[in-house]
Amino acid sequence: MPPGSIPRRRPLSAKNKRKLWLAAIGGAAVSAAVLVWAPGTSEKRIEQRLERLYDTDDPQFRRSMGVLLGPPILEGNQVEVLLNGNQIFPAMLADIRRARRSITFETYIYWSGSIGKEFADALSERARAGVKVHVLLDWVGSVKMEPALLDQMKQSGVQLERYHKPDWWNFKRLNNRTHRKVLVIDGMIGFTGGVGIADQWRGQAEDPEHWRDTHFRAQGPVVAQMQAVFNDNWVKATGRVLDGESYFPQLEPRGTQLAQMFSSSPSGGSESMHLMYLMVITAARHSIHLSSSYFVPDELAIKALVAAAQRGVKIRIITPGTTIDSETVRKASRALWGPLLAAGIEIAEYQPTMFHCKVLVADGLLVSVGSTNFDNRSFSLNDEANLNVLDAEFARQQIAVFEEDMKHARRITLQDWQRRPWRERALEKLASVIGSQL
Repeated sequence: MPPGSIPRRRPLSAKNKRKLWLAAIGGAAVSAAVLVWAPGTSEKRIEQRLERLYDTDDPQFRRSMGVLLGPPILEGNQVEVLLNGNQIFPAMLADIRRARRSITFETYIYWSGSIGKEFADALSERARAGVKVHVLLDWVGSVKMEPALLDQMKQSGVQLERYHKPDWWNFKRLNNRTHRKVLVIDGMIGFTGGVGIADQWRGQAEDPEHWRDTHFRAQGPVVAQMQAVFNDNWVKATGRVLDGESYFPQLEPRGTQLAQMFSSSPSGGSESMHLMYLMVITAARHSIHLSSSYFVPDELAIKALVAAAQRGVKIRIITPGTTIDSETVRKASRALWGPLLAAGIEIAEYQPTMFHCKVLVADGLLVSVGSTNFDNRSFSLNDEANLNVLDAEFARQQIAVFEEDMKHARRITLQDWQRRPWRERALEKLASVIGSQL
């Protein structure tokens, strides 16, 4: 065969087709059994729809968010949006290099590559300069990381821990991962959002190799709550508490935004993130804009979204298209769209590259950003953290970003969904079997 030529595939016989389908079904069943065995949390789930008691602009909504989710909503903050790696990474690295007292950094994805080296170099340099540097990496999310980068940081004085490294006697805890993405500089500047430390997040979402994502930089009193979120898992991983002025300095107002940073974890408050999304959807009166990299809503979320649409809320959702890092998630998601599309909810798939954003905007007033996906893994199994901002101008900016993303997305109509080939439907059904672990 000449070099570069492509061999012709023989058509599969009916017998071989049946074998492939049986193998696929068997594999899915085994995967489902394994995942079901790996327990998530023993806490009770939210079992019924929330009663609609207020709108998002009602003071009672803010009071309930503060009481039910934990930390209060604080005044005097300034949060700015950063789009894609070309804006996100330079901002994070510049603040790391300016650190004088402390750096705390928790992230899920940290892989090998040029940006991983840049972060390791910057963190190492600050540690050698006497800055207290603490890095917490999820064991699963950092499994692709070069050991040399870990060694470099540790030898430079970085206090580095890997969250839930598996032990033979407690292997099941691998199913509980820290998916949080929190960077705090000197206790005064905080970052959170969707970005991981890998070269896939570089660039400007210009092609399938450079992902679309959004991150946020915060200043003001809410940064202390971001630091507390980091401290939560640092204590779990090390038994050591970070305290004092290096981590919790006096924070003066830096803007006019109301903001709140809260977290969830299977070890305590696993339903907080689920509750927050249900509260926002239930309180929405005019509009919901949801950017979700993994959109696999459970029955309660579907009912809440449908009820909101039926009372006149305009709901628009952007989720990944064919360029996605987990085709199983996409299939499980698409299997659930029928009731949503039938209720008039607009769903569109982003086309140019992997869409990794995690942003919820309600009524042009509340913006929720952070690490949380709209799926059961984020709601019940992972450690997550979100920053809620109540500010009309900030919400307007995020809706403008959403509209720009929508220009690059393909809308899926109810008719499109109903005309899916039977093979797609079957694979989606199989994917939905393990939906509780996605």
